[in-house]
Amino acid sequence: MVDTAERVPATPAAASRPTPASAAGASPRVDVEALGRQLLGDWAEARLASRELSSRPEMQKIEGLSVADHRKRVFEQLGLLVENGQVHRAFPKSVGGEDDHGGNIAAFEELVTADPSLQIKSGVQWGLFGAAVLHLGTAPHHEKYLPAIMSLDVPGAFAMTETGHGSDVASIATTATYDPESQEFVLDTPFRGAWKDYLGNAAVDATAAVVFAQLVTKNVNHGVHAFYVPIRDADGAFLPGVGGEDDGQKGGLNGIDNGRLHFTGVRIPRTDLLNRYGDVAEDGTYTSPIQSPGRRFFTMLGTLVQGRVSLDGSATIASKIGLKIALTYAAERRQFTAGSDTDEEVLLDYQRHQRRLLPLLATTYAASFAHEVFLHKFDDVFSGKADSDDDRQDLETIAAALKPLSTWHALDTLQEAREACGGSGFLTENRVTSLRQDLDIWVTFEGDNNVLLQLVAKRLLTDYSRKFAKADAGALARYVVTHAAGRAYHGSGLRTVAQTVRDFGSTARSVNWLQESQTQRELLTDRVETMVGEIAGRLRPASKLNKKAAAELFNAQQNELIEAARAHGELLQWEAFTEALEQAPDAGTKQVLTWLRDLFGFGLIEKHLAWYLIHGRLSPQRAQAVTAYIDRLLTRIRPHAVDLVDAFGYGPELVRAKIATGAEGERQAEARAYFAEHRAAGTLPAQEKSQKKR
Repeated sequence: MVDTAERVPATPAAASRPTPASAAGASPRVDVEALGRQLLGDWAEARLASRELSSRPEMQKIEGLSVADHRKRVFEQLGLLVENGQVHRAFPKSVGGEDDHGGNIAAFEELVTADPSLQIKSGVQWGLFGAAVLHLGTAPHHEKYLPAIMSLDVPGAFAMTETGHGSDVASIATTATYDPESQEFVLDTPFRGAWKDYLGNAAVDATAAVVFAQLVTKNVNHGVHAFYVPIRDADGAFLPGVGGEDDGQKGGLNGIDNGRLHFTGVRIPRTDLLNRYGDVAEDGTYTSPIQSPGRRFFTMLGTLVQGRVSLDGSATIASKIGLKIALTYAAERRQFTAGSDTDEEVLLDYQRHQRRLLPLLATTYAASFAHEVFLHKFDDVFSGKADSDDDRQDLETIAAALKPLSTWHALDTLQEAREACGGSGFLTENRVTSLRQDLDIWVTFEGDNNVLLQLVAKRLLTDYSRKFAKADAGALARYVVTHAAGRAYHGSGLRTVAQTVRDFGSTARSVNWLQESQTQRELLTDRVETMVGEIAGRLRPASKLNKKAAAELFNAQQNELIEAARAHGELLQWEAFTEALEQAPDAGTKQVLTWLRDLFGFGLIEKHLAWYLIHGRLSPQRAQAVTAYIDRLLTRIRPHAVDLVDAFGYGPELVRAKIATGAEGERQAEARAYFAEHRAAGTLPAQEKSQKKR
């Protein structure tokens, strides 16, 4: 086992020393500082500024506050964000913003280190309420409403979700019926299930809301549109026709005043329809630049994709914090004298502990690199650099693929980190339990994860049907899922893995074959392609069935569809990790990152070994080689684990966990010194076992 008890934590000075390349026989080293710069990405300045802000005590969560006090504190923190100016990055320069969409998201994500409630409440105000006015409204709305939204003079709610309809936005029941005589829309929630629900800011703070409702004019329903609706007066009382309730205490994020709203005959001016994608004339005539109602609806929702982008990034940051805590502790905490009569072993030297934490570290790196690619795609679309219909559809598909993976991963990581830290991990002062409670809802809001993956699967099926409606088996074998990444993942086809492979006669030689990035790419890509092809074949009869039978057929494939979409998202993460290897700052760091990428890739293959064996993509011997090589990778990565979490760049002021400060190492050193001194002096009492041997 590797003894790291005397390891000196990485410091900026130490990290700045030249890192030697991996000479023959030499162990590679990680350049922590340079890797940290790479992980910051192209919006490093925005991230660092947000981290500096998040490190201030007045911005940070105080554990144990009452719901009322936590809400009050977070609302006051919103005012500090306004003073700082960072929350205005994405708004137009015409109203005092910076038109910096990528930088805005990067800075916003980092607020999760201060308090997830602060991050999400600011997201409600500026990323949902304000962004809806920006992206769904037109110039008159921007001029009239955005300045007060940006300054927090008008706190607002984003009233889309209903008690009876969450992810199924198209079916919401709230109506906005146009009255041509008064030139007003009349808003109504016709029954209890149509109440707007789970809305941040709605219980206490919001004085206005962007309300999503079915637009009805001339007795025709033109589908879901957004409306700017005042809901409270200056004293905080509901306006006539508006009512609501407080959602009360939640399982997390209690700094946010989530609540419900309902409307009875609430009238607003015709001009308060946010009319970028649909408008109503004075006489009630409806017009839209997008003729298809379905396409109009998805285009409108697509403008609000930034919520999913930011959740992907902030969930990954939470995973980084959890691993920083758990791996720092595991490299210092000692337990059991497994390899010595006197000294206890460091937790991280146990293979099982490595198996628990290091694959999560590999996945976190993959998610981090994938998010940077994702963020660039988002910035390209919203800045107008690449804003075609295809670009927007690709962005929405990537968002629907990556947000589920990173948010589920965050919960898994924080839970494992908690358990890996034992009783210390359960203490609130060490933060892991609190983070997990707050992050729990990440898997549900901005789209339930399972629903989002169905959207991805439908896109994959659409692409498949377009490319292979009349294709033969050879063409299918060459099919590559290229739409989201915008490039071919490989050009040599699947001839190596589209059959039961021949054993080479030894685990080592099988590992060499599996180590090749091309092999990993083919195995991961082939799984996506084959799953999509098989599902498409089973669904082919649907076009000839009645609606009920077709729905039943589709429902029978739902689980497989979600698994295919998840496999697609994992492939995107692997590709991003592989691409990032080429940007590694030096040979030593690149070698360690390559091992980490291999751990991620082999972990995906191991997780789905049954599929690869059933489909003849791996022989039993090569399947065994996967697990054997993972064990080898764990041993190689283990000496670099603390460097890899130090490179995340989150110091004590952002991590805020006592067991990640070196305190455990000091306790262990004190204990070892105590026993060493007394052993040397011969003053320790004799052990009963030693007496019986005489």
